[in-house]
Amino acid sequence: MIRYRQPGVDDPAIFQLIQSQLVPLSHLKDQDLDAVLKDVPARLRRGVTLVASPFPDERVIAFVHFMMHGELLYIDMLAVAPAAQRKRWGVRLMAHAERFAVSRGCKRAKVMVDIGNRTGLSFYKKLGYSVTRTIRASQCYEMEKKLS
Repeated sequence: MIRYRQPGVDDPAIFQLIQSQLVPLSHLKDQDLDAVLKDVPARLRRGVTLVASPFPDERVIAFVHFMMHGELLYIDMLAVAPAAQRKRWGVRLMAHAERFAVSRGCKRAKVMVDIGNRTGLSFYKKLGYSVTRTIRASQCYEMEKKLS
């Protein structure tokens, strides 16, 4: 089941997924990473977060957080618990996010993938994203896709 985030209920699981699945891939220095992590609650309030769980009352096993800027959908974070990986939860979350954005006039999508995250890079390529540039300062790839 995919639904909108319920802050008081879902945030502990979302923060745990960020810590276990996203932080280890980051190339940020510890002090920069601490600042980013402190900003997560504010980031979640600024955009849209969809969560996935096998059944309505079960714990969140995956989430996608995104923002829209004019015709651009920006995928801010996507994480799937290890036990739920390779079961299409990420694909479903991305499809929901992209459909939501298209319904609001977005024409293209963008995501940043940490250099070294081969799994993420492969995942987004399978969804039709392509690398548009490498950003050395933050050690990530910028990937884009046209939405229809």
